[in-house]
Amino acid sequence: MSIWDGLFSSTIKTSPLAAEGISIEPDIPKIGEEVRISYDGLLADSGAEQIYLHIGNENNWHDLEDIPMIKSSNRWVCDFVPEFSEVNFCFHDNANNWDNNNGANWSLRIEE
Repeated sequence: MSIWDGLFSSTIKTSPLAAEGISIEPDIPKIGEEVRISYDGLLADSGAEQIYLHIGNENNWHDLEDIPMIKSSNRWVCDFVPEFSEVNFCFHDNANNWDNNNGANWSLRIEE
């Protein structure tokens, strides 16, 4: 079962983040286990020299981090280990351009 199950009525089981150029592995992230975020969205399409995952815990964005992503082929990737049941994230580049889901950012539920 994936965290995306139940979000779609069709047989297509694609993350709603895929349209934004974001993928997350594993499908069901767990606290204390490594998570990989891959990104080929707006900033990657704009030719950014460096992209960072801007990530915080819970609804209040506790423990903010900017994690440098590594360019791998045409995607940017990074790994992190979640410590809380929810993380909020967005992306920015070295020129301080942001991809933040039109100000809404993204949230990811993490299983315990």
